[in-house]
Amino acid sequence: MISVLIAEDQDMVRAGFRLILEAQPDISVVADVADGISAVQRARELEPRVCLVDVRMPGLDGLEVTRQLAPHTRVVVVTTFDSDEVLNKALDLGACGFLTKDASPGLLAEAVRSAARGDVLVSPQVVLRVLRRSVPPVASADAQVLNPRELDVVRHVAKGLSNNEIAASLKVSVSSVKAYLASVQAKVGARNRVEIVAWAFRAHVVAD
Repeated sequence: MISVLIAEDQDMVRAGFRLILEAQPDISVVADVADGISAVQRARELEPRVCLVDVRMPGLDGLEVTRQLAPHTRVVVVTTFDSDEVLNKALDLGACGFLTKDASPGLLAEAVRSAARGDVLVSPQVVLRVLRRSVPPVASADAQVLNPRELDVVRHVAKGLSNNEIAASLKVSVSSVKAYLASVQAKVGARNRVEIVAWAFRAHVVAD
C-alpha cells in the first residue's frame, strides 16, 4: 500500500484529490493539510511514501516543502502554475512528478505510483509545451515504425490519459493497452510515457 500525504490549500481540490486516491486499491491517504508548514511537520511525523504538494500554499510554498522533504520523501508537485521555471526548479529540488491540476484522475494516481517506484512523471501536456518551444521535430523519428493501433495509443498518452482511460476510449482491455505501450517503447526506444510523448512530437504523431 502506497501511503500519501496531500498538501493543498484549496479545500475542494484537496477533498477531490483525497477521493480520487482513496478509490485506488493500492493507495492510502494518511493525511491532508492546507499549508506548507503543516505539510513538512506531518510528513516527518507520518513518513508517507509520497507527498502530493501544491506550489502556492500559506506558510511555506510547495517548492520549499519539496526542498525540505525530497531527500527523504518522494514528492509530486501539482499546480496551476506550470511555467518552465517552476517545472525546472521543482525537478532540481528533487520532485518525482509534476502535474497540472487539470490532470485526469488516472494520471494523478499513476503519478503517485510512479513516484513510489522512484520514477519521474511529468504531465504530457507540459512535456509537449516544452518540446514545441525548444526541440524541433526531426525526420529521424519515423511514425511508420508503429501500427495504427499503437499510434492511437500514443496519441491518447499525449493527451495525458491513463491506461484505464485509454482502454475505455479505444474499447480494448487494460492489458491490451499495456501490451501496446510495451511494444511502442521497444520500437521507439522510450523508457516511459514522457519519452513516448517526446518521440510522438518529433515524429509529428501529435500536432506541433
